[in-house]
Parts: sequence; C-alpha cells; structure tokens
Amino acid sequence: MRTAARRGWWAGPLPTVVLPLAVGALSVVGTFGAARGQPFAHPLDALGIALLLTGAAALVLRRRHPTEVLAVAAAAAGLYLGLGYPYGPVFLASLVALCSAVVAGHRRGAYTVTAVAFVALLVMHLIRFPDQPLPLFGAGGWLSSLAVVIALCEWWRARRERLAQEQLAQEETERRRGSEERLRIARDLHDSLGHHVSLINVQAGVALHLMDDDPEQVRSALAAIKQSSGELLREMRATLGVLRGVDEGPPRTPVAGLARLEDLLAENRAAGLPVELEVVGERRELPPSVDQAAYRIVQESLTNTRRHAGPARSRVALHYGGDDLEVRVEDDGLGAPVPAEASGRNGLPGMRERAAALGGTLDAGPRPDGGFRVHARLPAAAARNRSEPHTSADPRP
Repeated sequence: MRTAARRGWWAGPLPTVVLPLAVGALSVVGTFGAARGQPFAHPLDALGIALLLTGAAALVLRRRHPTEVLAVAAAAAGLYLGLGYPYGPVFLASLVALCSAVVAGHRRGAYTVTAVAFVALLVMHLIRFPDQPLPLFGAGGWLSSLAVVIALCEWWRARRERLAQEQLAQEETERRRGSEERLRIARDLHDSLGHHVSLINVQAGVALHLMDDDPEQVRSALAAIKQSSGELLREMRATLGVLRGVDEGPPRTPVAGLARLEDLLAENRAAGLPVELEVVGERRELPPSVDQAAYRIVQESLTNTRRHAGPARSRVALHYGGDDLEVRVEDDGLGAPVPAEASGRNGLPGMRERAAALGGTLDAGPRPDGGFRVHARLPAAAARNRSEPHTSADPRP
C-alpha cells in the first residue's frame, strides 16, 4: 500500500532540512576520520565531498520521490567508491532513503534499487581488483547489516499501517454511532409529531363540530390543543437541540419514558380514546434505551388506534418479568392499522426496528375477537449491558 503517493516534499524543518544536513555532516566527517587508516585510497577531495553530499541533499525530496531519491543516493555512493575514494559512512544517506521508501510503502522499488546497488558494488570490486578474491566475509557483513535495517523498516511500516487502520476503524465507528444516534432522533421526532398532531387534529375536529352547540366543550378542546402543541414544541426543541447543539445546559423536561406514561394516557383520554393501564410485576428502573423504546411503542400504538380503529377502547399492559419487559397495547376497534406501504419505515416498521435494535421482538396484528394488538418483548437485562447513548428519564413523584 502506497501511503505517500501524492504527498508534498515538505514535512517540516526537522525531517526536511535538519536530517539531510546531519546526514551530510556525518558522512563527510566520518569519512575523513576513516581515511586515515586507508593510505592506498584516493585522497578525499572536492569531488569526493560533493558525491557524499549529493545523497544527503537528495533526502530533501524523499517524501515526494522516495524510490528516485534512493536511486540517486545509491548511485552517488557507488560512483564515489568506483573512483577509489576511502571507505567510511558513505552509505548513510542510502540507508535513510531506503528506510523512508519502505515506510512510505514503496517496497518493491526500494528493494529493487537496493538489490541492483548491492550487486553493482560486488561487480565494481571485481573490476577494480581482478586479482583478489571476492570478499565474502565483508559482503556477508554488509548483507547482514542491510537485513537488520530492512527488518527495522518493515516493523516500523507495519506499525504505522496498523495505527492508521485503527484510526480509520475508530473514525468509522464514530460515524456509525453518529448515524445510529441521528436515526434514533428521527424516530423520536416522528413519534412525537405523529402523536401530538393526531391529538390536535382530533380536538380541532371536536371544536369545529361543537362550535355552535357547546361553546364550553369547544373551550376545553382548544385548551387541549394548546397544551398538546406546547408539549410538541418542547419535545421538538429538546430533540432538535441535540442536532443543532444550541442547548448549553441540561434539558428542562424529562426524557420521554415510562415515567411520563400517565401523562400520555391522560392526553389520549382527553382526545376521546378511553385507555386502561395494567401493570404486572414490580416496577423497576430500566435501562434508558428500553425505557424510552417502551414509551414510544405505546405512544405510536395509541396514535394508530385513534387514527384507524374508529370508536374504540384501548388497554395498555406492562409486564415486568425477570429479564424482559413485555408491552401489550390492544383495542377493540376496526382492527385496521396504518398500512406499512403508506408509512414507509415509520409506524409499525419503526416500532419493530426499535425492538430489534435492543435485541427484542414486536408482533402486531388483528385480534381473534376483533380489534388490534401490538405485543413487544424487550430484553431489559441484555440492554443494561449495552452502552447507553442518552440519559434516563427522571421519575416523577
């Protein structure tokens, strides 16, 4: 994988300027020191120093052209030795260029240039000293040192790629969590809008029907409209505030949950839908995701009952089991729920998605004796072990 295919040549003053200067200085100073023990070598002059500095100067462009810089540094070192100049740290620039190319992901080109340069040095030695045998011991030492350098470079490259993959995985996880949170907010907004708009529609119809005959009843209907619209505005502000980030403090109203179930039932009774509540088992604090999902399932079920069941009575049952919470909403109306094709991913499909997201199930369909039933089973114990993205509703006294 080439990670530096389109990178610029500048990486900051330290790697782009200071490192090449240090490599050039060490190459020249180290070679002058090593030349004292090589009386038969060609004296180090201006051309030799220029060849040593050529490889170091090429390191400035190693980010943009890693393989080409390695080739230039190796060619300069080979020409230097071919002219008979003394040995020393003449391959320092080549090793730095090799490491840069391998870490950047240009492994094939780097290894090809290195292999060609190594073979060329052996051939050059045979040409310069035809009467001497091939220095196998010295070649083996250079090859071992080169293998150690390559191993270190490969380890560093693998480490960088692993860190980059972990960073990408973390970013993908954050994006996925953000998408899931936006989907949750969209579901909450849909449920809240559907519930309150349905209430407003029913009360407005009552007010229009009784405007001339029963002004007092009209006044009550208008008061219910005002209360429902105000509650809707508060929920919309709390929901959209999460997306817009405009709320600096904590929300002033509790999060929708079973603690607000009595208020929900009272709103439906005021809208003309008789609702009974049955609680089986001891009420207990639930994980926030389960608490909110149960509330939204009841809310959406009652909204569908008002819209499609006609004159009906409804019954809400909560069963607190050992590890599960069962939610059952039944009515004795016409038994015709909102068509799934008309509602897309909302309505019944949305309730099923809520339950499935928690590892639960939701069944909905006509009752044998008439009416409609929604039955959800939410695994409260399993959900408690999940990470909860939002806070629980404050219980009301």
